Amino acid sequence: MIEEGSKRGKAMVEKRQLFMEMRAQNFDVIRLSTYRTACKLRFVQKRCNLHLVDVWNMIEAFRDNGLNTLDHNAEINVSRLETILSSIYYQLNKRLPTTHQINVEQSIGLLLNFMVATYDSESHGKLTVFSMKSMLSTMCGGKIVDKLRYIFSQISDSSGIMMFAKFDQFLREVLKLPTAVFEGPSFGYTEHSVRTCFPQQKIMLNTFLDVLMADPPPQCLVWLPLMHRLANVENVFHPVECSYCRSESMMGFRYRCQQCHGYQLCQSCFWRGHANGPHSNQHQMKEHSSWKSPAKKLSHAISKSLGCVPIGEPPHPVFPEQAERPQELTHTVQPKPVANNMNDTMLMSSGAPTPTKSVLESPSRLDEEHRLIARYAARLAAEAGNSTQQCPPTDLGFNFDANKQQRQLIAELENKNREILQEIQRLRLEHEQASQPTPEKAQQNPTLLTELRLLRHRKDELERRMSALQESRRELMVQLEGLMRLLKDEEQKQASQSGSSPHSSPGHGAGCSMPMPIRSTSAGSTPTHTPQDCLAGVGGDVLEAFAQGVPRNLRNDLLVAADSITNTMSSLVKELHSVDDVGVEEETNMRNGGDRGTLRVQKH
Repeated sequence: MIEEGSKRGKAMVEKRQLFMEMRAQNFDVIRLSTYRTACKLRFVQKRCNLHLVDVWNMIEAFRDNGLNTLDHNAEINVSRLETILSSIYYQLNKRLPTTHQINVEQSIGLLLNFMVATYDSESHGKLTVFSMKSMLSTMCGGKIVDKLRYIFSQISDSSGIMMFAKFDQFLREVLKLPTAVFEGPSFGYTEHSVRTCFPQQKIMLNTFLDVLMADPPPQCLVWLPLMHRLANVENVFHPVECSYCRSESMMGFRYRCQQCHGYQLCQSCFWRGHANGPHSNQHQMKEHSSWKSPAKKLSHAISKSLGCVPIGEPPHPVFPEQAERPQELTHTVQPKPVANNMNDTMLMSSGAPTPTKSVLESPSRLDEEHRLIARYAARLAAEAGNSTQQCPPTDLGFNFDANKQQRQLIAELENKNREILQEIQRLRLEHEQASQPTPEKAQQNPTLLTELRLLRHRKDELERRMSALQESRRELMVQLEGLMRLLKDEEQKQASQSGSSPHSSPGHGAGCSMPMPIRSTSAGSTPTHTPQDCLAGVGGDVLEAFAQGVPRNLRNDLLVAADSITNTMSSLVKELHSVDDVGVEEETNMRNGGDRGTLRVQKH
C-alpha cells in the first residue's frame, strides 16, 4: 500500500511538473492576454521539444502509426498515445546530431501529461484522433502556412470546400490549449466563433489562409500567429536603446510609438505596461520583428517610390483551389527517400481530405508517389506565383501551355515505363521456364541412368542380406532358449548328484536328459546330447562358459550375445534406409539437373 501510494504521488508530481515550471517563469506579469497566451504555449512547445519536430515529420508520424486510416471521432487509449509520442521523439533523435540529443523519456512524459490534462479532463483514459492531430499539428514546429494547409485538408471535403461543422470541431479542440494554460476566459470557445471567422458560405483554401493569416487574424485565434512570430524573433538583435529601461540593445520584439517621436520600448517593458514621459499606454504601438538601418530604409523607400518593389506582398503563396487529378504512378520506378518528407503536400495544396483505406493498402508505395506529386505541385505553384507577381497577363497562357506540356511528358514517360516493366516481366517468365528441368532432359543423361540402376541393385542386395540376417536371428534366439533350458537342467542334476555322492566330481556324468535337435544356418542339423555339442555354431561367452565345466549363471552372457546380434541388425537397417534416401535424392537431383546427385552417389 505504501509503494502504491508513492507511485501515485510520483505520477501527480510528474503531471504538475510542467505547470509548476511554467508558473516559475512568471508569465502572468504580461499585461496583454494575447502575448501572455502565446508566451505560455511557446514555453510548453520548447519544454516538450515539439519545436524541433517539423510539421512534415509530424504528418509522417501520423501515417506511420496508421492514424489516417481511422475516423476523426475514433478514440485511442493513453498507452497507444504514448507509443505514438515515442515514435515521434525517437525519430527526432535520429535526425539530430549526437551533440544535440534530447531526453526522450522526459519529453514523452511531459507531453503525455499535458495532452491528458488538456483533452481528458474527465479522466476517461482516451483521446479522439482529431484531438491529437489538432494539438500536435498546432504545437509542433514549422511554418504556419504549412500547418494551416494540413488543418484545412482535415476539415474540407473532396471538392476542396471547408465543412463548417469540421471547422467548428477544430475550434473546440484547438481552443482547449489556451484553457490548459489558464487563459480560457480570454480565448475560450463560443458558439459564434465560426461565423465570426468566416461569414461567407463557401470557403476554399486560399480564403481560409487569407482569413487566418490576416493582420489582425480572428480574435479567437490571434495567439496562433503570434506564437510563430515569437519563435522567429527570439534571436533577433536591435541596436536601439529602450526609452524606459535605458537598455542599449534589445532582443526579440521592438515596439515603436506612433505618436511619440523616437519613443521605443523593448518587449519586456512593453509587455509589462511600462511608460514614462509624455508616452501613455493608450498610444498606438507598432511591433517590429527585425532591424533595418537608416540607409536600408532610405533605399527601400526610394525603390518603393520608383515601383521596383511591390507595394502589397501577399501573406502566403496562392495555391490552386481545385484538386488536380492525381497522376497514375503505379508503374513508376520508386526513387530513393528524400530528407524532407512531403507526404501531404498535394493533399493540403488542393484542399482534399486524406486518402481512403483502399489507397493506403501499400503505404510505402503511396508515400513515394506523394513525394513525386508534391514536388510537381510545389513547382507548379511556385511557377504560378512567380508568373502572377512578375509576368504580365499576356504570359499566363504560355505558363498554362508549359504546364500542359509537362503533364503530357509525364504521361508519355509513364506509358514508356509501363511498357518496359511489362517487357522485364515477360523476360523473367521466359527465363524461369527455361531454367526448369524436364524428364526428357534427365533421360538424355546416360551416366545418371547407370548410377541409378547400380543404386537400385545395391538396394536389392541389402534387402536380401537383411532378410537372411533376420532369419538367422530368429534361429539363434531359438538356440539360446534351448541352451537356457539345458543349463537349468544341468544345474538341477548336479545339485541332486552332489546330495547323493558328495565326493563325486562335478564335471562327470553330465549329460542332456532332454536331447533337442538344434538347426543353425552355420552349423547344420545335428542331434546333440551334451552342452558342448549343442553350442556348435555359437561362440563367445556362451561357448567359454560350457567349456569350463563349472556351472554358472550365463543369463548376462546370453543377453550380451543377443544385444550384439540386435546391434548388427540395426546397423544393416540404417544402411538400407540410407540407401533408400540416397535413391530418392538421386531421382530428385536427376529431375533438377543431375550434377549434385552424381557427386552424392560417388561419395557413397
